[in-house]
Amino acid sequence: MDVPGVDQRRLSAWMSANTPDLEAPERVSLISGGKSNLTYRLDTPGRALVLRRPPLGHVLPTAHDMRREWRVISALHGTAVPVPEPVAFCGDEDVLGAPFYLMAYVEGTAIVDEKDAGDLSPERTRELSTHLAEVLAAIHAVDYEAAGLGDLGRPEGYLARQLRRWGRQWERSKTADLPEYDRLARRLADRLESLPPGGAALVHGDYRLDNALVRGTRIAVVVDWEMSTLGDPLADLGLTVTYWQDPDDPGGVALARGITARPGFLTVPEFVAAYARASGQDLRDLDFYIAFGNFKLAVIAEGIHARHLGGKTVGEGFDRVGEAVPVLIARAHRVLDAASGGR
Repeated sequence: MDVPGVDQRRLSAWMSANTPDLEAPERVSLISGGKSNLTYRLDTPGRALVLRRPPLGHVLPTAHDMRREWRVISALHGTAVPVPEPVAFCGDEDVLGAPFYLMAYVEGTAIVDEKDAGDLSPERTRELSTHLAEVLAAIHAVDYEAAGLGDLGRPEGYLARQLRRWGRQWERSKTADLPEYDRLARRLADRLESLPPGGAALVHGDYRLDNALVRGTRIAVVVDWEMSTLGDPLADLGLTVTYWQDPDDPGGVALARGITARPGFLTVPEFVAAYARASGQDLRDLDFYIAFGNFKLAVIAEGIHARHLGGKTVGEGFDRVGEAVPVLIARAHRVLDAASGGR
């Protein structure tokens, strides 16, 4: 029986022609409807695989780039950055209606909520969140030229391009006018003019706990590389902190779920300190990057909200995503206010 987004007959025919060492899947099941790409488990007679494809319906330009994601995990496989084994890529949209790729299935847990965290003690949870910071530093330490990723992006002018890019995404997907969004975009652009040039590194683009699979207290693999590029590593850190919630922080958004408020998780300052120790980065302008992370996540949430309103989401948990947009925008303003006295 087909699941939304995968025609099993067409997939089996493509695998027969392109992956002769693999038998056709006996079962295809949705792992995650995803608020971005769709992820499926394929059970074949020989091994389990994972299929990744873009979401259904309207996809914004440059978003959900399967070829980019495939290229990055292929380059990183076997390095200090844990990623799944790449298996095969398909760019022929006639097969499933969009490009997709196959990778090895990795045993591990995506920790999204309390139930996923299970019986992790505070001590083990602290180890896990420390390792999450260390893996982020390892991503930023990759010699991207040696890995064959030197043309993945242009680090020079990265933040200015990011502001323009996410501004365009907002205009394409917004469901309502929000004056506070416009004010935030102006504030970030003004602040960027006085910011020193950022570093150059491989950046994940959406690094957070539930974009990794966990075994014990270790990150088994990092997934969801669709927005990876070469750019300022602190933009990654700022977005990760955007998803984080401390125990004494009553806030939270539908995309974050507050799992990091569980006893034992590093606090935001502790996570930032762990990253600084592992990376050696100068974090004096981190407030800008955290505000930018909230800005970016607000635009992403608005795009998800627009797809949900259009009936183009697969899975559960989309009905409240739109509520996160003004919360994220307000949080970004508070971060900038706290650091600059209301600039």
